[in-house]
Amino acid sequence: MKNYKLGFIGAGNMAEAIFSGAIEKKVLKPNEIFIYDISQDRMNGLCKKYGIISASSIEDLCSKAEMLVLAIKPSIISTVLEKLAEIDSRLPMVSIVAGWSGMKIKGYMGRHDNVRVLRIMPNMPLMSGEGMSVFETPTDLEKNEYIFIKGIFQGLGLVLEQPEKLMDAVTSISGGGPAYVFMFIEALADAGVLNGISRDNAILLAAQTVLGSAQAVLDTGIHPAKLKDAVCSPGGTTIEAVKVLEEKGFRSSIIEAVDACAEKSKKL
Repeated sequence: MKNYKLGFIGAGNMAEAIFSGAIEKKVLKPNEIFIYDISQDRMNGLCKKYGIISASSIEDLCSKAEMLVLAIKPSIISTVLEKLAEIDSRLPMVSIVAGWSGMKIKGYMGRHDNVRVLRIMPNMPLMSGEGMSVFETPTDLEKNEYIFIKGIFQGLGLVLEQPEKLMDAVTSISGGGPAYVFMFIEALADAGVLNGISRDNAILLAAQTVLGSAQAVLDTGIHPAKLKDAVCSPGGTTIEAVKVLEEKGFRSSIIEAVDACAEKSKKL
């Protein structure tokens, strides 16, 4: 399999998770990774930490790399794409920008025939090697390019393919999902503190419980409702708690929140 020199536009946490994973899994060597970011201090710190190479501009980055990774915020992608169009970059692109499909990216650059794009929606647990990365299909990356990128993300968690029409829903579930889960962990921990458990132990109890429960879903393949039923003994303590969650609209709140996130993604 051919390796491609990767050029990262944007050097935030997600970019770092991707290229550090590629280095750790020995998919790429540090001298095959290039970064450009508006923060010189950030670039200098990452180059010193990982041995990767900085670029002085987007144009300089394109001259060094064989494939680009757009790891930037939705608010600035239009500016970046305008620059790439201006310098007539023909490099294949991998985009992790929320709300921007591969077709939208190509259309914004003013042409569809000679720009190859793969849109990916990863999530924050990528940084712990337990990410969920969804690849938009179809993609016009060449087979070797696609296999190369997929290998990197498979080393950072699970990979799923989904059509473009479902990517806003993907964004609202796995993209935003960690925030909802962190709120749930915090709430569980607060309840533990309320009942006399130390803050550190309450967080440990809550986080490990969420981790173990998620692993049970993945390992067993059993529907979450059945796993929930297995924890709820007749007339027991857990079913009492489930009753309160139902009364307070636990499920409907989550569904409405995810739906709101999906709608926002459509508007980006």
